[in-house]
Amino acid sequence: MLPAAAPADAADLSRLRWRARRGMLENDLILQRYFSQCEVPLSTETVSALNALLALDDNTLFDLFLRKEQLPKELDQPQVRELLDVLQRL
Repeated sequence: MLPAAAPADAADLSRLRWRARRGMLENDLILQRYFSQCEVPLSTETVSALNALLALDDNTLFDLFLRKEQLPKELDQPQVRELLDVLQRL
């Protein structure tokens, strides 16, 4: 059994919510829906995965949400894939 992931601190979560505000309304809506549906504090691994996705430009991120593009090889990690799967279902 894997150890439980440590929760991110409040400052990290605040910065992440601010960074998730995007220039493209569609991305912004998906990301805000994600934050509103999170019932438990985000783990540091989830924060790291979300930061990796937020480093992408808006058009690439939206294409990933719509499954029009594959996850870039440098981001193809289990935590990022799991988070992207959740975001694609929103």
